[in-house]
Amino acid sequence: MCVSSASAAFTGTVVYAGRIDHSYHGVIHVLGYQNTAVDLSGGANAMLLHIPTGETMTPDNFISVRHHGDILQRMVAAVRPKAVTTAEPDDIDWMDSDSEVHVFEHDVYTVLLAANPRRIPEVLDRVHRRRRPELRPELFDFYAEHFPDHTIALCCFDNTEAEQAEPLMLWYKPADPDLLVAPALDSHTGDAPRLDEPVSVDHWVLFGSDEAPPGWGRKVDYPAVMSPGLRSYLPDTVIGRYYGQDQPMPNGDFALDRNDLFRNDPENRIRRVQPV
Repeated sequence: MCVSSASAAFTGTVVYAGRIDHSYHGVIHVLGYQNTAVDLSGGANAMLLHIPTGETMTPDNFISVRHHGDILQRMVAAVRPKAVTTAEPDDIDWMDSDSEVHVFEHDVYTVLLAANPRRIPEVLDRVHRRRRPELRPELFDFYAEHFPDHTIALCCFDNTEAEQAEPLMLWYKPADPDLLVAPALDSHTGDAPRLDEPVSVDHWVLFGSDEAPPGWGRKVDYPAVMSPGLRSYLPDTVIGRYYGQDQPMPNGDFALDRNDLFRNDPENRIRRVQPV
């Protein structure tokens, strides 16, 4: 469940989408994303995430998980059926930025963040050579055409570091506050995603909100000691489900309406959506 700039394999994917009424930012959505990436291209590689916001994003939107790299795994542990059980932005190192593209370090990634994805290849020389992937223009044309009101994050990595990656977490002002979206487009070859072809899936999809009523969802066992800044972006409880490889699905994202989040069986109301 990922789009890469060159041939790669991704396993153990977990994606989280949440809604939080933050004490400083107001109503925001939070995206959490983690997998194990293995480059198959013989060089540097990158994964792309499309973020449903029309607001300007900067490195300050990326949340440092500090020493809590197991946050998403703790969410999975909360919702995993028992029968099958066998931060603050000051850690972000700025590199360079301009009015349209931010280039900065976050964990093992060099991130290029842009509202206009076609600008990203123009500033690729700001990425260190060992993390600098080959980019195909048609991939960024795809995002410009299909996700015009999104911010695009290109997360560059080299093969050794990717295996040690902490989860990516970021917050944003959503274009639609009442729709939670977990980005899940697939294309592991460097080509633009094919929306007309089904894909195999193997990942956990999680949702949460600080609006949850008592008794809703599964309580997450967070660490006893966690910075208040990081904790302010996380819900107490989550819901979610595992999507396996037994049946291919249409290529696209996962979405859940805010109204459906608190109805009976919200996991069964999660839907697969494609860009227009």
